[in-house]
Amino acid sequence: MNSDEIKALDQQYVMQTYRRNPLAIDHGKGAVLWSPEGKEYIDFTSGIGVCSLGCANEAWANAIYQQAMKVGHISNLFYTEPYAKLASKLVPAAGMKAAFFGNSGAEANEGMIKTARKWSFEKYGEGRATIITLRNSFHGRTITTLKATGQDHFHEYFFPFTEGFRYAQANDLASLEAASGDDVCAVMMELVQGEGGVNPLEKDYVQSVAKLCAEKDWLLLIDEVQTGVGRTGSLFAYQQFGVEPDVATFAKGIAGGLPFGGFLVGEKCRTVLRAGDHGSTFGGNPIAAAAGCVVLDTILADGFLEKVQEKGQYLRERIAAMESPYVTGIRGMGLMLGVGVQGMKHSELKDKLLEAGLLALTAGKDTLRLLPPLTITREELDRGLAIMEKVMK
Repeated sequence: MNSDEIKALDQQYVMQTYRRNPLAIDHGKGAVLWSPEGKEYIDFTSGIGVCSLGCANEAWANAIYQQAMKVGHISNLFYTEPYAKLASKLVPAAGMKAAFFGNSGAEANEGMIKTARKWSFEKYGEGRATIITLRNSFHGRTITTLKATGQDHFHEYFFPFTEGFRYAQANDLASLEAASGDDVCAVMMELVQGEGGVNPLEKDYVQSVAKLCAEKDWLLLIDEVQTGVGRTGSLFAYQQFGVEPDVATFAKGIAGGLPFGGFLVGEKCRTVLRAGDHGSTFGGNPIAAAAGCVVLDTILADGFLEKVQEKGQYLRERIAAMESPYVTGIRGMGLMLGVGVQGMKHSELKDKLLEAGLLALTAGKDTLRLLPPLTITREELDRGLAIMEKVMK
């Protein structure tokens, strides 16, 4: 099918819930993608941080094929090897105690919220279920995670929303303390606010929040849906902030392109959820878990995460050196970068880059968001940067 035929089918049969770019993708290799007509693009999006190993990674594809030829699904009523192996790799590397596997970031955050509230209920009883989240955060699109999201425009249309959330300003401990109360059980935050504009939290602030949680016996909940699995240059971003969360979520890059997510718990929450408390029919799916094992083996190999940090620094330096009138600054961690945009809408700049052959994302009100595959090569980076420099100047 050509691009026009694909778009026609979308218009006729698919609910129009996405503002899709005017581009159909047919295939890819590494960080290079092609349209059905053969036009080539450099990918600085990796499927919104999902395709951590890029496109057509042979080890990843072979693991999927081999597992699909054994058993594709059997449910969590039975044991299978892939999810058990994945947990044995992920949990120790994250410094946590146990994992729960689901399908998506929103589902992972729902599970984290349930864990926190059950932990508090069992220890303190009713009336202590409020979770403080941060302004400008984003935690998902279910009814509960929409309410957990600290952006007012998400709190529309779908009433009634789940109760039990209050909001504080990021990097403002006084604001967090003002939002506290006897009804609070946890603080939930992204260490780099992705959808909100790629805004990293300050390390001192995060450590102060962790200390406050310990003093008040609140749980520290870290949403690593976008920042986790190597994206920021460490397995999880919290490992660079010097804190130990009670619960941390993950999704996006964990299975390299297949739907997969979940959360990790520390000792305090190790046994909170018991049989029947939580579940997921597709959680820990053998094919997705087999893919996840390849992803983890790749990013935990010696020197890989250091290279992610080096690539991120290279991107920052090259973009800063462009001296573009449209760039106000660069922020982020590892290969999760935000470029501040002035003089035109960030969506307009993203469209111009697309026309020139580079895929990028937007975030917040004025940010171009870059999430290249973690395996992107220097040659692919340079090709994408050349396009960016031409457009931005």
